[in-house]
Amino acid sequence: LKPGLEFSPAARAAAQRRAMGRVIRGSRKGKSLIFSAKTRLRKGAVKLRAVDYAERHGFMKGLVKNIIHDPGRGAPMCEVVFHDPYRYKLTKEKWVAVEGLHTGQFVYCGSKAQLSVGNCLPLGKMPEGTVMSMCEDKAADRGRLARASGCSCMVVGHSDDGKKTRIRLPSGSRKTVPSTCRAIVGIAAGGGRMDKPVLKAGNNFHKYKVKRNSWPRVRGCCMNPVEHPHGGGNHQHVGHPTTIARAAVPGQKVGLIAARRTGILRGGGKKK
Repeated sequence: LKPGLEFSPAARAAAQRRAMGRVIRGSRKGKSLIFSAKTRLRKGAVKLRAVDYAERHGFMKGLVKNIIHDPGRGAPMCEVVFHDPYRYKLTKEKWVAVEGLHTGQFVYCGSKAQLSVGNCLPLGKMPEGTVMSMCEDKAADRGRLARASGCSCMVVGHSDDGKKTRIRLPSGSRKTVPSTCRAIVGIAAGGGRMDKPVLKAGNNFHKYKVKRNSWPRVRGCCMNPVEHPHGGGNHQHVGHPTTIARAAVPGQKVGLIAARRTGILRGGGKKK
């Protein structure tokens, strides 16, 4: 910008951006469609039935029509068909399949449903120690927790008044949720997916091709200074602490963001 000339704020901002260096990868990920998820071939969102009078006071019978693969999802998906309680039609729901579920199986949803694998019922109706998946976080949100392959939650206990239930999440942490939250009895299918070694880069290529553009990931310290805060130097080294503040500006915010602690976890810390 030449001194003495008047420019609009937009032109001034554009000129300053041109004078600056590269926009780093972490900043581009927010805006660019290059990094967005590949959703064209996906079969749809997995959700439990919307809560209605039949589920609150009785049960609904559904039929498992099909078990399908959803691109980009590790766990298999099942199509469950219900009769609509208010109109003459069928409604199709997509659930994460649990281990032991098969096509042609009848599943039951509601507070009066039996405790058997594949059925969906409120946490308040499940005894302690029940293993379930696709658990709701808030009542009627249609399933948020333990939806990945091989994941499951466990009912740890119920409150004395019966309004709250304590569950153990797949991470091992405990959470208290309303007892009206529903879940599917059983473990999400497709477990042990990570036990098989990748062996070659081509397997990772195909894995992430259907998910999103997040692989291969170039390390920051092997870049140039213009491309990453960790770049540059006569040897590949970061040269400063990799922890960074939560309030850091976008071009600076890489590494361990707002880390409470760093380093390896020592000792077998007991989960409460």
